[in-house]
Order: sequence, then structure tokens, then C-alpha cells
Amino acid sequence: MAYHLIFPVLLFFALSCAGPSRLQGVTTQEGIEILEGDSKVLFYQIKPKSLNGKFERASYIHPLYSLSGNVITEDFPGDHPHHHGIYSAWHQILLNGRPIADGWTGENLSLQVTNTKVTKESKSLTITSEVLWQHVAGGDRQPIVKENLQIVVHSSSDDYRVIDYDIELVPLMDRLQIGGSDDEKGYGGFSLRLKLPDDIRFVAKDKEVEPQVISVAAGPWLDLKGSFDKGQTQSGVAVFCHPSNPGAPQPWILRKEKSMQNVAYPGRIPVDLTKDGLKLRYRMVIHRSELPEKLLEELYQRYAGK
Repeated sequence: MAYHLIFPVLLFFALSCAGPSRLQGVTTQEGIEILEGDSKVLFYQIKPKSLNGKFERASYIHPLYSLSGNVITEDFPGDHPHHHGIYSAWHQILLNGRPIADGWTGENLSLQVTNTKVTKESKSLTITSEVLWQHVAGGDRQPIVKENLQIVVHSSSDDYRVIDYDIELVPLMDRLQIGGSDDEKGYGGFSLRLKLPDDIRFVAKDKEVEPQVISVAAGPWLDLKGSFDKGQTQSGVAVFCHPSNPGAPQPWILRKEKSMQNVAYPGRIPVDLTKDGLKLRYRMVIHRSELPEKLLEELYQRYAGK
């Protein structure tokens, strides 16, 4: 049967005909584990973690699981111990035009999750968190940003699972800015530290994208696919960038080994954080097999229309 005839049917069935949600959240002292039936979906880390007192992190996803139940993210990897699962972070944090912290490495910054709740709907489960960015200077900690984070896990189909990751950054001080690395790469923002298979490929709507030293344009969505589940058919993680994001479609920093994959915003030049809040929205599609580009495009169009 021709693919162009079956895609709309598959899409309609997956999104409209799923049964009652089997999603549940289990809260521990460390964070929240999301399960779907007996299958693990993800763990949201609430309690701050560090490596021998260095590279502190909190409020991130790790582990993230494939639909086959394999862990596909990394935490404290040996090559870049400051990387951690699914997260958002910025190198440059400036006050009155002067750097005060590095959110990418955790220097002079501590994240404290102050309020979290789990809400279950008919076909989804939502984690909502308030996260304080605290500037650490000596023994003092001063709140500088309130981050409102929302992670929505949707009921899975046989072939894929959808997870939304939305943040809003509200400054608690005047003249506060954030920016990516202060170099030609400009990396910073929404990032995925995945266990990269040797055959990793980056596929956009109508082309295969090759990583460069600097950022590359890939369009509104990108599929990261390869042998994430060893011994099985190719699987992967597609990432959708919502068209309401500033600078959309945002560029990517891509690496085939020993690094994160980053939707780079705002790049090297810092942007002001205003009282209206900076809102960034992303969607991950965790897929079991190699999803055709046409189906991913249809899924993206549904997301973009929300």
C-alpha cells in the first residue's frame, strides 16, 4: 500500500483512538518517575545532584527511555560532566551587562525546585514545576529568575510517544540577560544529551543535515535517529520547535559523538529577560521504528497549529 495513502489514517488512529491513559507519576525524595502501565517513561530530577560537589544540576529529565525500555540519555558523561539528560541552560547570565553566572556549567548558579505538582488528564500526564535560579556568591544565594517548567507526557501509540517541554523565564531583578556561549558556536538553550549510536543521523523535513562546528539551519523539526535500541530496527527522537518561539526556526548545534544536541537560542548575543517572561516550547517524539518524514511533518503541523 502506498505510504501517502496510509499516513493520514495512521496519524488519525494514533492521536484520536488511543484508549484510556495508563500514565502515572510516582514521587520520591529525588524526583518524579513517570510510568505507562509497567513501562518506564522518564524520571524528572527535583533534588539537586552533583559530582563530588561539582557540576550541580536539578530540574531535568534523566533517564529518558525508548519505547523498548532502554535508557537513551546520559548524566555526568565523562567527556562533558556538566551535560545532563534533557535540560535547558545558558552560558551567559548577565546583570547590568556584567556576567554573574554560567548556567551551562553551573558556576555561581544553583537551581532549586520550589513547587511541583502532577496532573493527570484523560490521555496525558503533566508535571508542573517552579524553579528558582539562585545566584551563588560566597555563602549568599540570591534568587534572580523564576522558571516555570511544564512537561507533558502523552499516551503512546505502538510506534511513538510524544513529550512536550515548555519553559517560561521570568526575571526577579531588572536588567537581567541570558545568552549562549560567547563564541561563534553560541550554544545554549534546550538540549538533549543522548546515548548516541554509531550510526546516528540527523534528518529534517526534506534533507539530511550534517553537523558543523557552528550552528546549522534545519527547519522547524529534526529527527535524530539510529540504533538507539541495539539489535533492533532503527529508532530515535524527533524534536519539534514551536513556531511561537523567538527566532523560529531556531538553529541547531549538532554532534555525532560525545556531546549534546542543542536548539541554540539566542546564540552569542544575549537577550533581555522582561517581566512578560521568555517562553520557549519544544516537543519530543520518541519513536520505536524509523518514522517516515511525511508522517513527522504531519505530526509537526498538528503541533504547530496548537
